[in-house]
Amino acid sequence: MNISAWKLSLSISVLLALPPALPAKDFSSSELASRAIERRAVEAVIWGIPAVNYDLMLQEMLSKTDGKVNQIVYWSRPLDWHNQTLTPNPDAIYLMVFTNTKDVGPIVIEVPPADGGSINGNIVDTWQVPLEDVGPAGADQGKGGKYVVLPPGYDGTIPNGFIPLKSNTFGGYALLRSNLSSHSDADVAKSVDYAKKIRVYPLSQAAAPPETIFTDAESVLFDSTIRYDPSFFTSLDRIIQHEPWLTRDKAMVDQLATLGIVKGKPFSPSAGTRRQLKAGIDEARQWLQWKYDHELVPFYDKGSWNYPANPVLVKAAAASFDEPAAYPVDIRGLTYSYGYIGIKRLGTGQFYLISINDDDGRPFEGASTYKLTVPANVPIEQYWSLTAYDRKTHALIKNMPRASRSSQIPELVKNVDGSVDLYLGPKAPKGKDANWIPTDPNRGFELMFRLYAPTKALFDKTWVLSDVERVRDVVRKRGTK
Repeated sequence: MNISAWKLSLSISVLLALPPALPAKDFSSSELASRAIERRAVEAVIWGIPAVNYDLMLQEMLSKTDGKVNQIVYWSRPLDWHNQTLTPNPDAIYLMVFTNTKDVGPIVIEVPPADGGSINGNIVDTWQVPLEDVGPAGADQGKGGKYVVLPPGYDGTIPNGFIPLKSNTFGGYALLRSNLSSHSDADVAKSVDYAKKIRVYPLSQAAAPPETIFTDAESVLFDSTIRYDPSFFTSLDRIIQHEPWLTRDKAMVDQLATLGIVKGKPFSPSAGTRRQLKAGIDEARQWLQWKYDHELVPFYDKGSWNYPANPVLVKAAAASFDEPAAYPVDIRGLTYSYGYIGIKRLGTGQFYLISINDDDGRPFEGASTYKLTVPANVPIEQYWSLTAYDRKTHALIKNMPRASRSSQIPELVKNVDGSVDLYLGPKAPKGKDANWIPTDPNRGFELMFRLYAPTKALFDKTWVLSDVERVRDVVRKRGTK
């Protein structure tokens, strides 16, 4: 028997030895309906996270502060763990403007010139698609600007001197960060005073703008972490009821109708539907968690630091998701499960690096102690910072006295060569408190390294951020030299 005939004979023998295929299961009508809800709920979560993320922040403002849309909610101190938004920056003064053009028409966000202060800001729509960046790295280039957010399809006249932003949605928000020179009381007060030069008003009142209302949310438990329970779909329904259907998303009309989310109708799921929605969002959570664990994109050829968002998503968002052959919904869903805000020119005003594992590829554990050496000559024109977040919620670790260390901290201890050793763990190593970030021994954590006004050496990678090492491993490795 030649080789070909032998292979054919073997293949037939193997096929004959296999057990017979089981007949396809016949589902009852109720089983089919139930499975459809669960299956479509998974896809609705992945697709809807950016808008739900926005809605959760909006609802926190409306329910827990005196703030309203088309006003400014701000934090009068650098953020602490009471701010439970996704991966926020605790080394700036935060301001948020939730805009809504449905009833009042175009809304102006007026940013002051970078004189005695500066703003790093971003304006987005309901889906967190970037409309424009503001401040020195934005359209006004630090000269100050009157940005006007337009309702969908707006065809009115825009006065000279305004920067028009065409939005596909009525809702949206601006995240504005007033930069700090340090965390001293005097510098914080100076940053807040500068931030209060920002103005928000309807374009229709531009000739005599009313006073802008500021609401302080400092110490408010402001929790917009993603709720992986059926309330997710209540948030999603609010979006569907308020916002127009976008052409790119009309494939979701029937998908959501299966869940009971239909424009113009109340969302009132039965107990059975709620069970399937819960099963669907549980699966979506696990899927997103797996993607986060395994599919972040490395920034360097080697090492544990990753891009803050997949470059495919950054490109698509900059094009307002209008590329003819691309709509990276899966990557978008992953990204807005751990962060928020869309940036038009990522890398101009700010850039971030994320790490979820140490130099040996092990997840960070809150009970262990770690060391990061930040090399000298960090490629920035403003400041850098390292922040620790809860690995599960992607928010600041609760009940910690601080969440970060930055180059703004005057007591930060530098090495002779200009590098800085930072420590993370449940207790500060002896004599290292100024350079220490506390962690919860009962929770895992993740890290974000921020660079504000980054320079060329970051992107051509002639400056390389070290990986994070466990302290005991650092000692052991040194001992083997």
